[in-house]
Amino acid sequence: MATTNLSVYDKATIPNAKSFRFGIVVSEWNPEITGNLKKGAIETLIDCGATKENIISWDVPGSFELVYGCKKMIASQQVDAIIAIGNVIQGETKHFDFVCEGVTQGIVDLNVKYDVPVIFCVLTDNTKQQSLDRSGGKLGNKGTECAVAAIKMAALKNIDASSESIGY
Repeated sequence: MATTNLSVYDKATIPNAKSFRFGIVVSEWNPEITGNLKKGAIETLIDCGATKENIISWDVPGSFELVYGCKKMIASQQVDAIIAIGNVIQGETKHFDFVCEGVTQGIVDLNVKYDVPVIFCVLTDNTKQQSLDRSGGKLGNKGTECAVAAIKMAALKNIDASSESIGY
């Protein structure tokens, strides 16, 4: 179980996001949680220099549909990075396992196939309280952490082939 606040970051260690275009694909399932994750991601992107005009957000019905939504966004929106936001809470059936495995593998496949980093911001918790704690509650906001990852990966994506490091 995470014990640190996920919302803490040092802007000095993050590239300025002003020149990057970000996509966010959000599951409509568990909207209280995914909405908070989205809010944390957008606030962090803007705090790190991104403009509202360079943040595109699409909704999809559930976490399983995140992969297709991200694929379509890669194909049509010319983004530098995408944050896939979802929430799956353990229930009494194997559905949790199938959804979590499918979304995880789908996002891995997108990262291998396309030259646009897709950041995994899918909470897979045992209880709703655990998800609330990680989406703006006592453990911070995983959306914030994923926005920082998206900025760093956008910088890596755009690195000059002749450079040996991205050195923020």
